[in-house]
Amino acid sequence: MANVAIKSERLTPFGGIFPIMEQFTSLLSSTIDSTLGLRCKLYGYQYSEIIRSLLCVYFCGGSCVEDVTAHLMSHLSLHPTLRTCSADTILRAINELARENISYTSDAGKSYDFNTADTLNTLLLNCLLATGQLKEGGEYDVDFDHQFIETEKYDAKPTYKKFLGYRPGVAVIGDMIVGIENSDGNTNVRFHQGDTLKRILGRLEEKKMAVNRFRADCGSCSEDIVDEVRKHCRTFYIRANRCCSLYDDIFALRGWKREEINGIVFELNSILVEKWKGKPYRLIIQRQRRMGSGLDLWEGEYTYRCILTNDYESSMSDIVEFYNMRGGKERIFDDMNNGFGWGRLPKSFMAENTVFLLLTALIRNFYKAIMQRIEVKKFGLKETSRIKTFVFKFISVPAKWIKTARQCVLNIYTDNHAYAEAFKTSSG
Repeated sequence: MANVAIKSERLTPFGGIFPIMEQFTSLLSSTIDSTLGLRCKLYGYQYSEIIRSLLCVYFCGGSCVEDVTAHLMSHLSLHPTLRTCSADTILRAINELARENISYTSDAGKSYDFNTADTLNTLLLNCLLATGQLKEGGEYDVDFDHQFIETEKYDAKPTYKKFLGYRPGVAVIGDMIVGIENSDGNTNVRFHQGDTLKRILGRLEEKKMAVNRFRADCGSCSEDIVDEVRKHCRTFYIRANRCCSLYDDIFALRGWKREEINGIVFELNSILVEKWKGKPYRLIIQRQRRMGSGLDLWEGEYTYRCILTNDYESSMSDIVEFYNMRGGKERIFDDMNNGFGWGRLPKSFMAENTVFLLLTALIRNFYKAIMQRIEVKKFGLKETSRIKTFVFKFISVPAKWIKTARQCVLNIYTDNHAYAEAFKTSSG
């Protein structure tokens, strides 16, 4: 058996978290406090410090807010100047930032709650501008989708997926979340979606950013939603739902063009349709021959998919390929559920949990900024690496703070000299 020597020196296994904390402070603290306002004048924690403390939970491999008090406080408090607050303070701040729900009544007389969290959605954009991930005057492609979050909170409602939860609508640019509005889990995806998109896309315009192309699934294919989207983008691409009145026209089409897209053979065609009276749009029709001998009573020997668009110039294959790329956005939801706490919501009510969704989205956006700023290959990482991989390969390194020549210096116990560059970036 090996001899063991116990050392009482204050070492931490999370040495890589300290440059992250410093970069967060340098890049975002002033933006957060100017947007949300000062939380206290003297010795209390500001919102920037509270969000940084929440960030450390997921950047150190934690899975819930309580981990900051239970496991991380003794390590994070080693930083000579930056303060870390407890889980109780984080949860109190979430309560402070929560805003009342908005209730909408359907034609059937049923009431559904939405939470728009306008200030935090504005903060989300302000932080993306502060890190340079978005720029004023830029043109961007926006994706919109709904994510059903399973949770048994006090006000969670049953979803069509047969579990209790919420149904946030999420807008994405590239790999960054730019807007979230939460709603009851039993709300129809089209119910007041036009109002949600008006607010989300309107905030982009207020920040002097233009929407070039907009993509969404068939949950956005209704007259009022399309009318609203048209006001805010140049071209839109929305999956068209099944419409009985169009099937005779589709079945009668001739001149199908055979294309291979991502290794799969399709036949493509397009027609001009007036899905809603006085509003003609281009319908891109994609069909694929069914495998096996069975025929569908509705569609026959082919499976049909359609894309409604106001793009009359792009080729059919370009439109289909562009639309199909939105499938990669599902990775963002998976990332949020498993790496940034969406699978373990901390509060009992939708208003507070909406705050949590937005704060963790801000943290993930910051993570993407970090992956662009450091030389990821020197740590065995890629820009697309998950947060857990980042914890193992960057954060988990032994370190110790020492004081020398009247300065605090962090000793990193590693043979990877890339850490010196990472600290130089954070201090610069």
